[in-house]
Amino acid sequence: MDDLKDKRVLVTGASTGIGAAVAIGFGAAGAAVGVHYNASRAEAEAVAATIRNAGGRAELLQADVRDGAATRALIHQAATALGGLDVLINNAGHVIKRTLLDDLDEALFDELVDLNMRSVFVATQEAVRLFVKQGHGNIINTTSISARMGGGPGVALYAGTKGFVSAFTRNVARELAPKGIRCNAVSPGVIETPLHARLTAPTIMETMRQAVPMGRLGVPEECVGAYLYFASDRLSGYVTGQVLEVNGGQLMV
Repeated sequence: MDDLKDKRVLVTGASTGIGAAVAIGFGAAGAAVGVHYNASRAEAEAVAATIRNAGGRAELLQADVRDGAATRALIHQAATALGGLDVLINNAGHVIKRTLLDDLDEALFDELVDLNMRSVFVATQEAVRLFVKQGHGNIINTTSISARMGGGPGVALYAGTKGFVSAFTRNVARELAPKGIRCNAVSPGVIETPLHARLTAPTIMETMRQAVPMGRLGVPEECVGAYLYFASDRLSGYVTGQVLEVNGGQLMV
């Protein structure tokens, strides 16, 4: 993994959960990491401190990626703080709340679209403008097992937004391959994160655990290797447009 040393990597949604683990993982691999957060500054500072205490480099970056202008500014702030940008990891996203179909409203629809879809589109578009100028770049999106399986109770809109991320990844990969830019996605299954701790009842978590052939739920650190693999030109230089499932065997494709 020494080809990740000194890569400039922006991880959106890096304050907790999978994003935090990914940021720390890239720091351990020798990358300079942009640790993005929106409201969870203390948690983001803890992630940055972990990277720095291990001898790595981390830069804190705040932005509400639901806002297109703020997202575009974030890309340039990251490039300035890191001295350039080699890898964009579009990880920011959320369920917001579990809501059954009859109770869904357009306000929740708009919020999920802005957070889970608009942020990926805008950040990718702006980063690609930088990548094209330098002749290389790498985009790694976070999708979800729900994009294929529909998700658990009350996440119809979330699953739909993640379906967009998977399809967007493949189309962008095809368009950008001739320009030396790769685009792939990681699709976590049921991972024990603060999101599930807040929104998923223990009984639902247990039902989901029972559907996993490995017999247990995943933890954020078990997702990190997939991101490192996609970021490494040595390991995955001929890989683009792929969605890598990390789910303990719950979904096999």
